[in-house]
Amino acid sequence: MRERPPRAFEDLIVGETRRSASRTVTEEEIVAFARAYDPQWFHTDPEAARASVFGQVVASGVHVLAMWRQMDHAINGDIDFVCGVGWDNLRLKRAVRAGDVIHVTSEIIALEPSRSGKDRGTAVTDYAVMLEDGTECVTFRSINLVYTRRSAASVSASA
Repeated sequence: MRERPPRAFEDLIVGETRRSASRTVTEEEIVAFARAYDPQWFHTDPEAARASVFGQVVASGVHVLAMWRQMDHAINGDIDFVCGVGWDNLRLKRAVRAGDVIHVTSEIIALEPSRSGKDRGTAVTDYAVMLEDGTECVTFRSINLVYTRRSAASVSASA
């Protein structure tokens, strides 16, 4: 049985910020992702995309969010999440292009214990996918349920 992540709801702190490692986005991954999941011509065809408003292929917004998920897991994978329940204020502010170097930032902005039970709480986190110069490409607020220590203890006791 896989161990649960060590940080419970009670371990989280409003104002806590984290930053992921950087990664360089390649044209090959942009095109491959788009051909599988978002086959718009300005994502899949480098030649035709030169005539687009972007002047080259750009990553699909869904692709940028998939990259966010990987980078977020690297920095927040130690949190014992139940699940995500919503995103607010999702904004695609700047296209991600081949050669861009991106990273993710997170900041916990609110914590609320569950009103219906003591085995979880709600953590609200502001996220950004950013370029190295600080330009925001994607921003949103994520609402997530997080297990409490009590929940982890009850699972351990029943195992």
